[in-house]
Amino acid sequence: MTTKAGSRCWAILPAAGVGSRMGGELPKQYMSVAGATLLEHSLGTLLSCEQILGVIVALHADDTRASKMSIFDDPRIQVVAGADQRSGSVLAGVEALLSQAAPCDWVLVHDAARPCLQVHDVMRLIAAVTADEVGGILAEKMVDTVKQASADARVLRTLDRDTLWRAQTPQMFRLGELREALQQTQGMVATDEASAMEMAGYPVQVVAGSAGNLKVTVPSDLPLAEWYLQRHKGVLRRES
Repeated sequence: MTTKAGSRCWAILPAAGVGSRMGGELPKQYMSVAGATLLEHSLGTLLSCEQILGVIVALHADDTRASKMSIFDDPRIQVVAGADQRSGSVLAGVEALLSQAAPCDWVLVHDAARPCLQVHDVMRLIAAVTADEVGGILAEKMVDTVKQASADARVLRTLDRDTLWRAQTPQMFRLGELREALQQTQGMVATDEASAMEMAGYPVQVVAGSAGNLKVTVPSDLPLAEWYLQRHKGVLRRES
């Protein structure tokens, strides 16, 4: 499939972290759930999207686990050395991509610790962003009543949930604009790519995602992730 610059899509998967909140010595991206590691689930979904031409995986410089996984035999995968902070790993991936892609190409950045991402959600994001020409993120609308509290655990106010969304990944932006935003916000508190883009003055749209696209952060998240993954497998079996 031949695509022109400006319509091509790539992906970056930062996976250089140690997942300290999970406890133990095994980085969380290598924890197994539903028959595979979190990293394999997340990477497999990106590789299943035909619009994504290649995936840059940012790994810790001392990582020896990924090379033993058969999924890394896929020629569309390129490995780069990541950084201590997520933004540094993403920037390393961006720089690697710019050696083979155009600044106007699109790049989707996805968390390795979101193993339940589904192809149809990625496709919805790509369709929305390319149609509007404005970068965007998958996000989930808030349905709970949300309180803002003080440092001493006293409610200050109730926030308007109609305007609140839970940010997810992938987050999709123009490659050159994302590099500019990441460079401008180095040393600032940017918890995701959308934050960096916002601080750099770029508009960001939200695209409705799925509640199942959860991020595995603490051990209690693993059983829920397994439930979603097994459910997805069941749906695929029924549809085939």
